[in-house]
Amino acid sequence: MNLQENKDAVFAAVEQAKEAAQGSQDVVNVIAVTKYVDSSITKDLVKTGIQHIGENRVDQFLEKYQALSNQPLTWHLIGSLQRRKVKDVINYVDYFHALDSVKLAQEIQKRATKSIKCFLQVNISKEDSKHGFSLEEIEIVLENLRPLDKIELVGIMTMAPFEASSAELMSIFSKAKDLQERLAARNLPHMPFTELSMGMSGDFVEAIACGASFIRIGTAFFK
Repeated sequence: MNLQENKDAVFAAVEQAKEAAQGSQDVVNVIAVTKYVDSSITKDLVKTGIQHIGENRVDQFLEKYQALSNQPLTWHLIGSLQRRKVKDVINYVDYFHALDSVKLAQEIQKRATKSIKCFLQVNISKEDSKHGFSLEEIEIVLENLRPLDKIELVGIMTMAPFEASSAELMSIFSKAKDLQERLAARNLPHMPFTELSMGMSGDFVEAIACGASFIRIGTAFFK
């Protein structure tokens, strides 16, 4: 495992995907998902030039946040968050990618000491195994979130089925982009919806083609 070579290959592939997308998205932030490696390897990865770190679980997030506290990193919590753990982690998070219930948002509002940048998780593929709001729920959800001024809805997050074809990926990611643009155009208070979090090691090319501004890459860094 050569972390520098892997990092360089990932970033080169991202640049190639951006060029192929012909300006669909000028800035693509690469989040290194480090859930399968320890803090030591994460530190080595950061030395290659990584600026964004993503973790799925609260305990691993807190461990690595402490271990790399002297690094100028942007921290992403990308996995599901139980309401009882909100108080432990939310004020260390720069971006939370999995806001999937109104009750969770209310708990964040209660515990946050700052405005929290959140992505509304939307289950566009309608998979039973995935969390997130359905497209049909969005309007009522936004109405319920309107009073929560510590929740800054910066964008939409979605995930595609692992086995999806390229055409299926493009369809799912295009629907997410359409929703993001429609919500951004409404200029709602503390709901800018300027960002789009989607795409992982196996499907980030299609995600970038459809306008992703944050992609979550794990295995490609550690192969």
